[in-house]
Amino acid sequence: MTQQGAALQNYNNELVKCIEELCAKRDELNQQILQEEEEKVKLQNDIRILTDKLARVNQSLAKKMASRNEFDKTIAETETAYMKVMVVFRVHDRACFSRPSVSLVQCHTVRNC
Repeated sequence: MTQQGAALQNYNNELVKCIEELCAKRDELNQQILQEEEEKVKLQNDIRILTDKLARVNQSLAKKMASRNEFDKTIAETETAYMKVMVVFRVHDRACFSRPSVSLVQCHTVRNC
């Protein structure tokens, strides 16, 4: 039985060695899991921060675009009013200059035309 005892001891030693290797691999894997969990938490925090920042930028853009649209509207209305004024002045100038007795200085005073 000594041969059987030696074989059993050898088998036992191999089994212990395999268990130790598995424990080492498990510990290494566990360390990788912990690192990835830390990275995951960091990334989730970064996503939250970037999502908040994106929301603020979107709000700012919406306000600025609304302001720009108001500027566009005001500019268009002002240009339209200016063109109407220019038409009135052209009609006024033609009327003034069509009268031979009116001088240029008199023409540009509303009371004289």
